[in-house]
Amino acid sequence: MVINSQTSATIEVVPNPSQSEQFLNVPWRVYKDDPNWVPPLKSEVADQLSPDNAFFNYGKTQQFLAINSDKEAVGRIVAAVDQRLIDKEGQNVGLFGFFECIEDQNIAFALFDAAANWLREQGMTLMRGPIDLTTHNGCLWLVDGFHSPPQIMIPYNPPYYESFFLAWGGEAVKEAYAYELPLQDQLDEKFAKAHRIATRSGITFRPLNTKGEAFEQEVNSLYELFDRCFEDSWSSTPRTKEEFMKQARSLQSLVDPDIFPIAEHNGEMVGFFMALPDYNIALKKVNGKLNWWGILKFLWYRRQIKQGRVLVICCLPEYRRKMIPLALIYKAFENRKFYEKAELSWVYADNLPSRRLIEETGATIEKTYRMYEKQL
Repeated sequence: MVINSQTSATIEVVPNPSQSEQFLNVPWRVYKDDPNWVPPLKSEVADQLSPDNAFFNYGKTQQFLAINSDKEAVGRIVAAVDQRLIDKEGQNVGLFGFFECIEDQNIAFALFDAAANWLREQGMTLMRGPIDLTTHNGCLWLVDGFHSPPQIMIPYNPPYYESFFLAWGGEAVKEAYAYELPLQDQLDEKFAKAHRIATRSGITFRPLNTKGEAFEQEVNSLYELFDRCFEDSWSSTPRTKEEFMKQARSLQSLVDPDIFPIAEHNGEMVGFFMALPDYNIALKKVNGKLNWWGILKFLWYRRQIKQGRVLVICCLPEYRRKMIPLALIYKAFENRKFYEKAELSWVYADNLPSRRLIEETGATIEKTYRMYEKQL
């Protein structure tokens, strides 16, 4: 199916993007001259859009490609309906994600129009994004901080994406930040004091178990904590256990237990500090493919990693008075080894308690991201 447009490209419906090399290859055209871009693993993108993805048990999608006169793909977008999100918010909100486009506003408009029209046909009255099916996969556009490559599992895009969406009639509705923390200096004494208070209260700390059956048990406990602590997250619904376990297993070999401390009380997990080495430094070298040569390059370049990303600092509300969040930071900082800096990302601008906790470490805002909406 081809949708005619008044642009220098036609917009085509993609029957199955997980099998479409053109769809997967669009970013290589968009970022061909960008030294900070880290190529995504094509297999991971294809897996997210595969009919076997658990998302399709409660959601549906439609994918579009922009094709120029030379039959080359110059843009793409995915429109999605997540019924669980609709039920949670009580409004017909549709999503757009996986957007990539060359610097041509008319082509971008045509892609936005195609996604919006499909969402209207599904009964949606609001279009929100960028969200790659769910906020657990990927979301937000970078709007400030283009001077350095993205860390692992954090978005990156050309500067012109925001201006295209705003010119199309959308508006920014949510802002988020990435903080940077140099690790050469010592933390303030209050973090060590928090650790002493927590341990005197009966809290114990240990690294995450990453082996065998112990890892499976850890993931079950992490899943329960995520569900309890983040059930009210904006534009997000809890992952199914199947989805959570699948992602955890994909990250199992990447975890550094020393920077993933667990807090327990009477043998029950009550908090954790989730950080990962910045494997984007190695992934940048494999050009989107982990074939045998890509794996060898990945293993070689991972030795150069000296920075990490803090994804989550989590604690059950009833245990926060025991100073567990600050104590978890202390434990991770104590075991930082060869790491020279950390990125704490991302945190919404209106999440003031988390921002205050982060800023107490001395971290400063390094990058800014935004989410957008448009009424349909």
